[in-house]
Amino acid sequence: MAANISKEDVIEYISSMTVLELSDFVKALEDKFGVSAAVPMAMAAAAPSAQAGEEGAAEKTEFDVVLTAVGDVPGNVKEGISKEEAEGIKGQLEGAGATAEIK
Repeated sequence: MAANISKEDVIEYISSMTVLELSDFVKALEDKFGVSAAVPMAMAAAAPSAQAGEEGAAEKTEFDVVLTAVGDVPGNVKEGISKEEAEGIKGQLEGAGATAEIK
């Protein structure tokens, strides 16, 4: 990295990205450094479902994050993921000014 690029320059560059560009950027950073931006939710995993005892009732284990307001092009961001990962992505999108929901 060039010595004349400051942290503020990087932040300014990132703030000008679209949501899709930011998503690709985060994925590239995760791949490069072998980390995940998802926030662990140990409490959610430890809490049993109220319906767990009912026969035939299965707790939902896969969720989709859907962009609900990105100009005129809302659509799925990531599908078939855990609730914890979905909540992490939703939080990142909302932190960037997007509106998102988990389905």
